[in-house]
Order: sequence, then C-alpha cells, then structure tokens
Amino acid sequence: MFLFKSKKPIEPKKEAEQVNVDLELVTKMNQDFALSLDLNDTLMNALRVIIARLNAEAANIFLINEQKKKFECIASLHQDYLDEYELDLKDGVMGKAVQQRKCIRVGNVRKDVREIAEFYFDLDNKTNFTTYSVLCSPLIAANECIGVIHCLNKKTEDKLFIEDDRKLLETLSAPAALAIRNAKMAKEMVEKNKIQKEVEIVGEIQRSLLSKNKEKDFPISGINIPAKVVSGDFYNFSDLGNGKYGFGVADVSGKGIKSSLLMSKASSLYRCLSKTNFSASDLLFQLNNEICETISRGMFVTMLIGIYDSNKKELLLSSAGHEPPLILSADGTFSNFSEAGPPLGIMPKTKYPEHTIPFENSSMYIFTDGITEIKNPNGEMLGSEGFENYIKKYQSTAINDRLKTMIDDILSAGHIQKDDLTIVAIDGK
Repeated sequence: MFLFKSKKPIEPKKEAEQVNVDLELVTKMNQDFALSLDLNDTLMNALRVIIARLNAEAANIFLINEQKKKFECIASLHQDYLDEYELDLKDGVMGKAVQQRKCIRVGNVRKDVREIAEFYFDLDNKTNFTTYSVLCSPLIAANECIGVIHCLNKKTEDKLFIEDDRKLLETLSAPAALAIRNAKMAKEMVEKNKIQKEVEIVGEIQRSLLSKNKEKDFPISGINIPAKVVSGDFYNFSDLGNGKYGFGVADVSGKGIKSSLLMSKASSLYRCLSKTNFSASDLLFQLNNEICETISRGMFVTMLIGIYDSNKKELLLSSAGHEPPLILSADGTFSNFSEAGPPLGIMPKTKYPEHTIPFENSSMYIFTDGITEIKNPNGEMLGSEGFENYIKKYQSTAINDRLKTMIDDILSAGHIQKDDLTIVAIDGK
C-alpha cells in the first residue's frame, strides 16, 4: 500500500479514503486497458485518466524508437505539434527519467538547472505552450523502458506539481506501461499476420503457375516442395501437339520474397513465350533479355528448357547454368547433359547453344540443387550418387507417383530440408 502526503496535514480517515480511491483507480486502469489492444485507444485512455487524476493541463506519451535512438511523441492531449519532432534520448527531464528509471519532478522549470530550462523554453516556442512544472515517469514493462509519460502544469494558481503528484504518476505509469506494451505487441502481431497472409497468397499464386501432373499416358511429371511458404524454384511442361512436349525447370538465386517474385516473373515469361517459340536456344535468349532489364544486382536464374519429340525419340535441350540433368538408360547406366551457357540475368544478348540427343527407353531427371545438397543428420549431402540410388529404387513406379514417393523416402530417411526440392521426370518410350 502506498501513501500520498500533502503539504497540509490530512486526517487519517481522509488519507485512507484517498489511498482507496487511488487503488481503485489503478485497478480500473488495469481492467480498462486489458479490454483494448488498439494502441491509439490505449494511449489516449492512459492520458485522459492521468490528466484527470493529476489535474494537469497537458500530457503526452513519448515512445523510444530503438532504431533511430530518439523519443517520438505518439499521443498528446492539450499540447500541439509534438508529433512533428523527434527528441534525443538524452534531452530534458525525459532523458533523465529513462536514465534513472524513476519518475522525476521539476517543481519550477524557470528556477531549474540551465539545460532543463533551456530545453523547455525551446520546446514551448515550437508548440505554443508555456511550461511551468513537469512530471516525467518512465514506462517500464517486463524490465524494459519503452518510453515516458510527460505531464505539464498543474491546474492550480501556481501551476506547480508537488511530491505527492510525482509518487502518484509513478504508480499510475506501471499499468499504463504494461497496457502500451501489450497494445504494441498486438499491433505487431496483426502486422506480422498480415504479412504472413500476403506471403501465403504469393505462395498460392506460385503453385498455380506450376504444371499439374496428368492422370496417365503423359510422359512428364513434376514436383515442388518449398522449404518455406514461397519457393524460388519453378517448372512447367505442356503438350505441344504432334507427339512433342515442352518443359522447363528453373532455380532463382537466394531465398525469400525477393527470389520468389523473380521466380514468378521468370515462370510467367516462360509460360507466355513457350507457346509460340519452339526453339530452346531462342527461348532462353528471349527470357534472358527480359530478365536482364529488371533484375536486381547479384541475382540470377538458372534454367534448363527442352522439347521431347516422342516420334523421333530425341530431346532438344538448352541450359542456362542449370544443374546437369541425370539420364537413366535402359541398361541402368547414368549419363548427364552438362553443356550450358551462363545463368539468366547476368549478361543480355547472350546466345545459348542447343543440342539434340537420342532418347529412347530412357528417363531424364531435371532437378534443382536442393535435392543433391540436402543433408542427413550427420551433415552429409545426398549428392548425385545418392540421388541416383533413389531414382533406381523407384524407376518402376508410375511416373505420376514416382517423384512424391521418392522425396517422401528421402525425408523419412532423416534428411533435413533447408532448400526448395524440385524434380521433373521425363520418360522416353
């Protein structure tokens, strides 16, 4: 229990009544603040309660901007223009209150030390306000000082706060600090959830850009399992008619939203251009020029595109720095296609070579480095040889189910996914 002394002796009964009133006020503040998680409402409610109880002319709340190392006024009653200013953390009574972590009273600003007086003279000139007396209490919640409550001028003839007022503000600032902290956390959570929702929408859009596996009698299937909500990998395949099938697999450098947006651009360009351009090298040439125009410095896209001609039993391939695909022949041996130009987005007007290779009774697996670089609990990467073992293990499985079964096995064996996992398989009959 706390007692507030006044200049005149108070009868014990009246003093006890005042203490009970203040205890009820603190309890009501806690209850009212608990009902509001809106930061602006919480701030203004705190100021109204405190001004009324202290009989103050004005009050404001400054929160500490940790990045700028400044006080920022985010709520004020009866003192204008404060939202236009940022104050140094060492300035005025506010700086001392934070440093000393206690409520400070300046009985008469004009009789106080020079630096305090000069601070308020300057602030008064900017806000058209005359400061006589000041109370300033730090807002401390969870042992962290998040700002200050700043009260100005008591509504009495001399306009001066007394020691009882200082003690009362120190008490009232505790529930106010907790309420402000909770409201800030709620606001940050709302923003975080909003961003998360937007990221999920981006992820849904990305998934809609991936080709859907066909039910049967289609020689190509694909799978993409993002490490997070969004992915930097992409694949697409389509029936071009006359026994020809187009396909493309890409991997954007880096991770996160920036990479996923570049992936969305690259995939949209591919889907559009591949409908009319059936030359693998020309298509990469077009894609590279488009991406070079807007790509951020240091980013790039690796990509392999091709056409499978089931009538001629051959593949037309062109690669822009992508992982060499693995080709499994009917005799159980592996080979790969390693010819490649530079990744997309590095140098405009680059000409990419294309090659035609025989493809009969074989399967080709195009993948991103998330597959070969995935590690087991001992930190050992799967590598190309490890991936080949899984290919052989599930080669007889129907192409529609093969890739999912393969990745499920890789993950269930204890390999830890930290990158996007993407595979496209093509079966040549």
